[in-house]
Amino acid sequence: MRLVIILMVLSLLVLHQDFWNWNREELSFGFLPIGLTYHIGISLGATFVWWFACTFAWPSGVDTFDEQSSESGDQS
Repeated sequence: MRLVIILMVLSLLVLHQDFWNWNREELSFGFLPIGLTYHIGISLGATFVWWFACTFAWPSGVDTFDEQSSESGDQS
């Protein structure tokens, strides 16, 4: 799973370098420059990758440590 997430992040890094959109003057939806539309897509892709990493690769038991120590009265 870790390899899948690393590959997804690396692909976002490569796709973020959108040199092919630098000189294009088309508008998406009649008002958005194509470069801005592309970066909206990259941002949505990054959101998906972050959600995927948190949902499927987050270690179990990380959040329960704080709850257990506060219940037992440890003040360290």
